[in-house]
Amino acid sequence: MSRELAKTYDPKGIEDRIYDKWLAKKYFHAEVDHSKTPFTIVIPPPNITGQLHMGHALDNTMQDILIRYKRMQGYNALWQPGTDHASIATEVKIIEKLKEEGISKEDLGREGFLKRAWEWKAEYGGRIIEQLKKLGSSCDWDRERFTMDEGCNKAVTEVFCKMHEKGWIYKGSRIINWCPVCNTSISDAEVEYEEQAGHFWHIKYPLIEDDGTVSTTRFLEFATTRPETMLGDTAVAVHPDDDRYKDIVGKKLMLPIINREIPIIADAYVDREFGTGVVKITPAHDPNDFEVGKRHNLPEINILNDDATINENGGKFCGMDRYAAREAIVKELDEMGLLVRIEDYTHNVGTHDRCKTTIEPMIKKQWFVRMDELIKPAVKAVKDGDIQLIPKRMEKTYFNWTDNIRDWCISRQLWWGHRIPAYYCDDCGETVVAKQMPEKCPKCGGTHFTQDPDTLDTWFSSALWPFSTLGWPEQTEDLKYFYPTDVLVTGYDIIFFWVIRMIFSGYEQMGERPFKTVLFHGLVRDSKGRKMSKSLGNGIDPLEIIDQYGADALRLTLITGNAPGNDMRFYYERVEASRNFANKIWNASRFIMMNMPEEGLQVTDPVLQPVDKWILSKLNALIKDATENMDHFELGIAVQKVYDFIWDEFCDWYIEMVKPRLYNTDDQESKNAALWTLKTVLLNALKLLHPYMPFITEEIFCTLQSEEESIMISSWPVYQDDWSFAKEEQDIETIKDAVRGVRNIRTEMNVAPSRKAMIYVVSEKEEVRRAFTEGKLFFTSLAGASEVVIQEDKNGIAEDAVSVVIHGATLYIPFAELVDIAQEIERLKKEEKRLTGELARVNGMLSNEKFMGKAPQAKIDEEKAKLEKYTQMMEQVKERLAQLSK
Repeated sequence: MSRELAKTYDPKGIEDRIYDKWLAKKYFHAEVDHSKTPFTIVIPPPNITGQLHMGHALDNTMQDILIRYKRMQGYNALWQPGTDHASIATEVKIIEKLKEEGISKEDLGREGFLKRAWEWKAEYGGRIIEQLKKLGSSCDWDRERFTMDEGCNKAVTEVFCKMHEKGWIYKGSRIINWCPVCNTSISDAEVEYEEQAGHFWHIKYPLIEDDGTVSTTRFLEFATTRPETMLGDTAVAVHPDDDRYKDIVGKKLMLPIINREIPIIADAYVDREFGTGVVKITPAHDPNDFEVGKRHNLPEINILNDDATINENGGKFCGMDRYAAREAIVKELDEMGLLVRIEDYTHNVGTHDRCKTTIEPMIKKQWFVRMDELIKPAVKAVKDGDIQLIPKRMEKTYFNWTDNIRDWCISRQLWWGHRIPAYYCDDCGETVVAKQMPEKCPKCGGTHFTQDPDTLDTWFSSALWPFSTLGWPEQTEDLKYFYPTDVLVTGYDIIFFWVIRMIFSGYEQMGERPFKTVLFHGLVRDSKGRKMSKSLGNGIDPLEIIDQYGADALRLTLITGNAPGNDMRFYYERVEASRNFANKIWNASRFIMMNMPEEGLQVTDPVLQPVDKWILSKLNALIKDATENMDHFELGIAVQKVYDFIWDEFCDWYIEMVKPRLYNTDDQESKNAALWTLKTVLLNALKLLHPYMPFITEEIFCTLQSEEESIMISSWPVYQDDWSFAKEEQDIETIKDAVRGVRNIRTEMNVAPSRKAMIYVVSEKEEVRRAFTEGKLFFTSLAGASEVVIQEDKNGIAEDAVSVVIHGATLYIPFAELVDIAQEIERLKKEEKRLTGELARVNGMLSNEKFMGKAPQAKIDEEKAKLEKYTQMMEQVKERLAQLSK
């Protein structure tokens, strides 16, 4: 029995039902199977604080497209899901909630706070997973992991202890990003740079003369955006090759207000072309100054408390807020005559992405990962092509970071996260790094220890994600089979913070790459090209789009026109276009099913007509092209080709071409061949579309046929030599040109669509006449003809007939009573002018020695074919003009 689709396509009515079916059937689940080749993707774990946003939607749509494609190709495809504990983000959320209750985390104590944090995770942690399911994500949810689950926690402890033992992890004082509100160090990833209006304060420090007096006439002038940090200045630097200052390098300046003598040093870090070529050096509050300070053995003077107030090193400004101190210092410098001028200046200021507070670079004693050796395999892997970055231009960003690598600060002054496995002996202070609290101090024999209160940077655990999720440090079967993974899909904005760290962690812990390919995507911006943000109020909720238009429409919108690494703009008009495409497929599928026999189509060896071979050949070429595009991660190009084929070739042309055969009850053989072709092409086109639009393709596929239970586990179409019909393709394309030409003429002349007219097809070429004879039935219908006469010459055709010139033939329509002859002459003259231009262009290229010498032979042959085509068309146009002018 044939089945039917609902009259209208309603995503709400099918998406949840279909997804539940997939889950129940365990289509997403992967087990070790050595008879199959594995294909693995690990999800960039969303934060448990997260709400699905457009970046997530794009990222996960791309992963789902790849995993569905590979699953259909027969790979044992695993998409490993999970979530990230997101130390700071989660702690901020919980603290906000506690504030509403009138309590602080200190009131609860560490254990009480962690209990609340786990309760919060249980309540909100799975929200984004449910939202990813609404998108259609085919992750193996049976394998869902969490960065703080028992297995991942074990992996983190193992890595920390192992790397500490090797000397890769150490505790020391270095410059870090400090958030004065959250009172923790934060990673570079959590620093958000925003353009702010500020100032350049031009200040001068007096030189100390050889006799030890402070000069009243000689000064060094520089500019700074943070005058308050002068309290911690320990030098002023100039470039070694700057002739202006060569004679004073090694001398000293007097630091105003603080009255501390500081040296003038020479360092290549200084840009002598910028400003006065003089830079104040504050090693404790600037990462570049810190490095300069190390090179010149400068003191490091921290002038800030953790809350960004001035500490005792700031003298009389002690206790003041950093900005209040800035104001007071500038005022005093002005009174002293040392403030030269104030210049307005717009610059990028680092803020904490969570609380929006301006961060302070500060020297702090923290735990660090030594990067100089660890980074080397990660550099080599990309240079040698062991790991491929797509697009390739991302390599420049990658190497820019690896070439300027700094040791990684991994400790955070937080309670939520992986606690650092370092224990301090209460008796002698000895530090012991171990997987669990030691029983006895190796130095003094003491038995009382206190664990380090800090937790690890979230990125430390997510750097292990490709292998910790598969069971490492245990040598599980999953790990042996599914690792290394194949593709990582992520935004270009976390190339340093996550991608590179996974790469060096993979080589360090596993001895091999964590993935073969990194596919970068850009940001989803609003229709004006702005980044979506809460402050701008321009964010778009993907769940609202899904509710209104369906997940398939959103997915198609996000991927159409998308190129690796490029940002894209989000337009509601594009979502509507995607929904319209879904409706087009739905209605075409309904039409096909309505014409299927009740008992089902029983055709095993159809007698195909040229038009059937044409659409099969077009489909065959599409299969080859789309597969190649998918293999090269050109997802946007592949889906555009599938879209164009379904909408244009299949729906607008082929279905219309075969309608007369479907309605012809006298030729069952022809009708059956048309139905077989319609079904075959539709099923294959649905398969090509499935990774992009999984829900609608599943519903149509399962309704149209009963042989397979799901499109998800059907086979990806493959190119077939016996579906390649070059001659039929050429013939049908010629007839399509004729139909378009006739339709254009009728439109220009305002001929009513209901009006039928006789069409003469005249061609000297036997193969052209044969093509029109074979396609006469559908050509008659599509061209709005009352009758079609095919002949070798113009005998019997009225002189006033309107003509349509195509390659290889001329069509004549005796519309004398409807046609303005003068208008037809004008139209032909326009065509003559167009062809004159085309011929001039082609002849110009073919007579250009440079072009003929350098162009590929295929391009030269293409231009020669155009010359022949345009020459023939011009002859026909001129001949017709001569007739009408008589």
